[in-house]
Amino acid sequence: MTAPKPVVVVGDVLLDEDIEGVATRLAQDAPAPVVDVTGDHRHPGGAGLAAALAARGGRDVTLVTALGDDPASEAVRRGLSGRVRLLELPLHGTLPVKTRVLAGGRPVVRIDRGGGTPGEPDAAVCAALAGAHAVLVADYGRHTAGAVRAQLEEAARRIPLVWDPHPKGDPPVPGARIVTPNAAEAVALCAGMRGVSGPSLGAFAERGAALAERWRAAGVAVTLGDRGVLLTRPGEGTPMLIPAPFRAEGDPCGAGDCFAAATVSALADGLLPEEALQRAVAAAAAFVAAGGAGNPDLWRAPVVPGPGPGSAAGVADAFALAERVRARGGTVVATGGCFDLVHAGHVGLLESARRIGDCLIVCLNSDASVTRRKGAGRPLNPAVDRARVLAALGSVDAVVVFEEDTPAALLGRLRPDVWVKGGDYSVQELPEAEVLRGWGGQAVVLPYLDGRSTTLLARRAAQAAAVAVRSGEE
Repeated sequence: MTAPKPVVVVGDVLLDEDIEGVATRLAQDAPAPVVDVTGDHRHPGGAGLAAALAARGGRDVTLVTALGDDPASEAVRRGLSGRVRLLELPLHGTLPVKTRVLAGGRPVVRIDRGGGTPGEPDAAVCAALAGAHAVLVADYGRHTAGAVRAQLEEAARRIPLVWDPHPKGDPPVPGARIVTPNAAEAVALCAGMRGVSGPSLGAFAERGAALAERWRAAGVAVTLGDRGVLLTRPGEGTPMLIPAPFRAEGDPCGAGDCFAAATVSALADGLLPEEALQRAVAAAAAFVAAGGAGNPDLWRAPVVPGPGPGSAAGVADAFALAERVRARGGTVVATGGCFDLVHAGHVGLLESARRIGDCLIVCLNSDASVTRRKGAGRPLNPAVDRARVLAALGSVDAVVVFEEDTPAALLGRLRPDVWVKGGDYSVQELPEAEVLRGWGGQAVVLPYLDGRSTTLLARRAAQAAAVAVRSGEE
């Protein structure tokens, strides 16, 4: 499969610090909660978080940002080491540090420190932007984008450019493919506009259209939290609402960075804006449900080369999911196959498999693997589409594409507790059974609906097409 296309992220990096604890009493000298600290962790924020998220699944990501000689800048360099390629502008001042104090997982107060201004770009920065396949601008109001505005204007004329704006930042360059303000930013950016007020979809559609005209952007996608994303374009009267796939309960910190990173990654891989936004909405919801930017697994999980642009969930995501489930004592279930035309038999099998444990990961044969197993003319659907259909099922938590004839090597790394197959197999006949025994896992066979198979469906479709052709000739 085609490797993910590289992405350049430009923007303002912050150092995010979360101090976690519990609050069971108030201070004696003020009506303020006393937080007994249980732990703290620091990680790159702002454009640094966006770049790290874009790099999940093995994508080559270059981050252009301003860093200095202060401790916060050094902490960011360490946090991004091995994940992204750093191209630095000089920072005059200190890197901003945003500290959240959380009690019971909920923010009590945020403390902001530091700040500086970026210097001029060097030849390496200019060359990276000149050769970029796609660019994300993560603007946090510190004007890194302004320092390379001329290069960004040139890039927007030839490649997809996504701009995540800030009310105190630089305006997007003309020609941006998608600009992604959240609801509060859209309100702030349209403050004082006549006839636009309130939280209705109509009001946000007017705001989006006005901003698209102002910025000369191809589209403005206003993120509306649980309601999804509203896409407006200049001159088009009817906006497109892309709803969230589910209501995510969790820490929303960093969701906007996840959304923007997923959008530019999808555009880089050739998806249409509507398709890119659908993928980004789903990615942001999953990100929030997993704990947001404060999820320590986000920074512990290794960056593993992914299966390509078509997979709905990258390899790194599947491994991180399995690690999280095992860490809390849960059961990881996996199954595999070609899933060329998903039918009722597949759906029943996957639903049954999901009920066995706490997550279900599907190991999907690549296109070349399917051809070797099934012969010329197969698969009928490419892995891009097959993975997307599977990921849309409520029973499936992650999809991983493998190139070999069997998933044995992948299973050796994924190490599920249970491996599931359906149909006429016996456990003794499953080649994966011996692999599972290596770490104490178990292979099982589940009942399968008779008379349902991709081969039968394809045969019926061919017969129906032949009948239609003969009828037309008569």
